[in-house]
Amino acid sequence: MLLLLNFGGLFGQNMTPAIIVSVETMLERWKGQEGKEIEVYNEFRLLTSEVISRTAFGSNYLEGEKIFAMLNKLTILVSQNISKTKIPFINKLWKSAEMLESENLEKGIQDYVMEMIKKREDKVVSGEADSFGNDFLGLLVNAYHDLDDKNRVSLEDLVGECKTIYFAGQETVNSLLAWIVLHLAIHGDWQEKARREVIDIFGNQNPHLEGIAKLKIMTMIINETLRLYGPSNGLPRTVAREVQLGKLVLPANIDVLSLNIGLHRDPHLWGDDVHHFKPERFAEGIAKATNYTAAAFFPFGFGPRSCVGMTLATIETKIALSMILQRYTITISPAYVHSPMPILTIRPRHGIQIILEPLHSC
Repeated sequence: MLLLLNFGGLFGQNMTPAIIVSVETMLERWKGQEGKEIEVYNEFRLLTSEVISRTAFGSNYLEGEKIFAMLNKLTILVSQNISKTKIPFINKLWKSAEMLESENLEKGIQDYVMEMIKKREDKVVSGEADSFGNDFLGLLVNAYHDLDDKNRVSLEDLVGECKTIYFAGQETVNSLLAWIVLHLAIHGDWQEKARREVIDIFGNQNPHLEGIAKLKIMTMIINETLRLYGPSNGLPRTVAREVQLGKLVLPANIDVLSLNIGLHRDPHLWGDDVHHFKPERFAEGIAKATNYTAAAFFPFGFGPRSCVGMTLATIETKIALSMILQRYTITISPAYVHSPMPILTIRPRHGIQIILEPLHSC
C-alpha cells in the first residue's frame, strides 16, 4: 500500500509528459478517421494500457500486451464467479475448469512479473544500470531487496501490487474516459462548456498540472459520470469481527459486497432526476452535492481503503479529454447501442461508437 501511495505522489509530478506523448500517439492515429465512425472504448484501452506501461513499468503497450490480456481474462472469470459459493473442502478435491484457468492465469502473471524484475536485476548486476529505476516497478524491486525486514515486500505482495496498479491504472481510466465521451457526445451543451474552459486555460497548448487543477467544469462532468457509471460495481470487504449494521448482525470472517450504484442512484439522496446526466449537481463540490452525506458518493472507495489510483485516473482523464476537446467535436454514431455490462468495472457491451469532426482544418 505504501508503494502505491508513493507512486500516486510521483505520478502528478513526473508522469504528465508520458501521458501527453501517449495521447498524441492516439490523436495522430485518429487523423485518418475524421468524419468516420470510431469505437472509443477500444481506443482508450490502448491509450490507458500505453500510459500505465510507460509511467509505472518503463515499457510500452506492446511489451505489456501479454499481461494485459491475462488480466482481462482473469477479470472476466472473477466477475463471473464472484457470487458463487465456495466450499473449501470440496474445492481441494475438485476444481472447476474456470478455477483451473484462473490459477493458470495467476501463474502466468506471476511469471511475467518475475521476468520484468529479473531484467531490472540483471541490468544492475552487469553494471548497465546503477539502480532499479525510479518508476513504480523500480520502487517495488527496491522494496523486494530491502535489507530491513520491516520494509521488505514478499513476492506475493510484489505481484499483487503490480496487478493492482495495472488494473487501477488501465481498466478504471479506460471505462471512465469512454463513458464521459459518450455523455459529451449526447449532451453537446456540456461538451461546449468543457471545451471553452479548456481553451480558456490552455489555449492550443498541451495541458499542464497548474491548469489541470483549475478545470472546474470538467471536474463536474467527471464526478457526474463517476456517479452514473463508476469504475467499480461495488466494494468487496471481509468482516474482521462481528458488527451490527442497522438491523443486521454480520458475523466475523464473511465477505460482503457494498454496491455503490445503490447509493449513487438513490432518489432520496440525489432527487427524482437521479438517472439523468446533470453535472451541475457538483457545481459547489462533492460535499454540497451529497448534502454532506459522505457515503453517498464513493466511486473510488471510502476512508483509508480508498483507491490509490484515484489521482492517476483523474489527471490522466483530464489530460486526455482536454487534448481531444482542443481538436474535435464529438457526436454519437447511429450505430451505438446502449448496453452497460458489469465486469468488475462497467463496460459497454457493444463498445461506444462516435464520430469526430476537426475543429480546425489543417
